[in-house]
Amino acid sequence: MSSFPVTRLRRLRGSGALRDLIRETTLSLDHLVMPLFVAPEALPNERLPALARRTVDGTVAECEELVRLGVRAVILFGIPEDKDDEGSGAWIDDGIVQQALRALRPRFPELLLFTDVCLCEYTSHGHCGVVDGDGHVDNDASVELIARTAVSHVEAGADAVCPSDMMDGRVAAIRERLPHTPIVAYAAKYASAFYGPFRDAAGSAPSFGDRCGYQMDPGNVREALRELELDAAEGADVLMVKPALPYLDVLRAARERFELPLAAYNVSGEYAMLKAAAAAGDLDERAAVLETLTAIRRAGADLVFTYWTRDYAGWL
Repeated sequence: MSSFPVTRLRRLRGSGALRDLIRETTLSLDHLVMPLFVAPEALPNERLPALARRTVDGTVAECEELVRLGVRAVILFGIPEDKDDEGSGAWIDDGIVQQALRALRPRFPELLLFTDVCLCEYTSHGHCGVVDGDGHVDNDASVELIARTAVSHVEAGADAVCPSDMMDGRVAAIRERLPHTPIVAYAAKYASAFYGPFRDAAGSAPSFGDRCGYQMDPGNVREALRELELDAAEGADVLMVKPALPYLDVLRAARERFELPLAAYNVSGEYAMLKAAAAAGDLDERAAVLETLTAIRRAGADLVFTYWTRDYAGWL
């Protein structure tokens, strides 16, 4: 390689057109998935608008706007009217997500409908599975209910299901029941401090203990690769790392190891940090968001689940 003055890397930075032409990592709406919270009653969120709860009708109206803006995919989270120890609202025929799917599917055939498959929003204790008499989450009993929930979502119109519970074996259980449905597995989901705003929006904070017994330790990357490998072997079509920004190294390691499409979840705490910094005048919101999403893509994500999807579509 020749050196300066023959080599001048600034030559290709001289105009926006040149920079666009040689950009290594691109970002478009084709890469983004918008999370939506569906509930019996609406609950606006002025500080973090993307975390607002919407009724089924409100979700339909929001999807009309998202489709108009060019958004290609959404993921639905449900907040039921009633909760119980098993989280039965997750799989019942008239559950809140099932209602939303039946309203959305015929109206928006072009919109990809993903669903979060977990019990935490539906259980009275807030854990992602069934709790036994000793206060521990029962993995195998939970897996059966997770698979049942996935089936109910597909029957209601979901295009893909996204198990986020981190129970061992849940991808295999879903794949056995749904041989033709895409599975986006939250394969490396960490026990993170960055989920706080989501738990407020979804009403899913655990009433006792924590989720460290099933979500991953933030210090581990080799374990994450094992989780990803197991979910791939069990039939996952897409592997997810969550959260995104504190775990870009994990995402990069996954990209180097696996050929499957990779997703990253740009979680609520990451969204809240940028919102707060922008509100304080410390940074330019649009520029910071574009840089953040590009970084997640550059680390290896094919899909980014992000609360900025609607804003990004509007900026385009």
